[in-house]
Amino acid sequence: MYQQPRFRLGGDRALYIEVGDAISPEVNRRVKGLLDAIDKAAIEGVEALSPTYRSILVYYDPLKIPLEELKQRLSDLGLALPDASSSEASIFEIPTLYGGEFGPDLDFVASHTGLSPEEVIRIHAGTDYLVYMVGFNPGFPYLGGMSEKIAAPRLETPRVKIPAGSVGIAEAQTGIYPLESPGGWRLIGRSPLKMFDPSRDPPALVEAGDLVRFVSIDEARYQEIQGEVEAGRYRVTIHRAA
Repeated sequence: MYQQPRFRLGGDRALYIEVGDAISPEVNRRVKGLLDAIDKAAIEGVEALSPTYRSILVYYDPLKIPLEELKQRLSDLGLALPDASSSEASIFEIPTLYGGEFGPDLDFVASHTGLSPEEVIRIHAGTDYLVYMVGFNPGFPYLGGMSEKIAAPRLETPRVKIPAGSVGIAEAQTGIYPLESPGGWRLIGRSPLKMFDPSRDPPALVEAGDLVRFVSIDEARYQEIQGEVEAGRYRVTIHRAA
């Protein structure tokens, strides 16, 4: 983690502010803390913020705030942040039906790792994952903390269409496709939840800094939850991290 924020230009209306050079929970908590601080500061001229694993892309209007003044304001906020060693977070339970037509790559992941499909499911559903960032598609959470025991390579040829709610693995990462889209991750299951809903406030179910816990369910429960989601009756189970 850097002693003080570092800056890189992102064009004539954007500025990267970097807080570290590694993908780690500590660096990402720093990103989240700085994101909240910038948001609360309501700096005139700052138009939008886009957080990543280790940085924030700040979109700004140079006619309202000069670049050097913006750097100074952001630097001051970064230096004033408290220690990022601990942070409260929300844990979102994501019910998931593993294998079968909903997880066509589960058997491949099992074969690649030398485990049984049941062991892959147990390991995948046995961890609380940190949402490092949201991107690629609206509401797509990049989740960190997956066991290397179930790491698997991306598809050599991406699929043209992946159903919304699909849970995938790519190398040592896991994530959830919020919308139907192309993609190259290995699909091991699917959730009936809507990870992104434009009519919801906020539209994305989870954001950077949250935790995700996959819960294995059977097909009957999947269909039941799917019906509740469509009817607007389902309530996502959310815990507070200790």
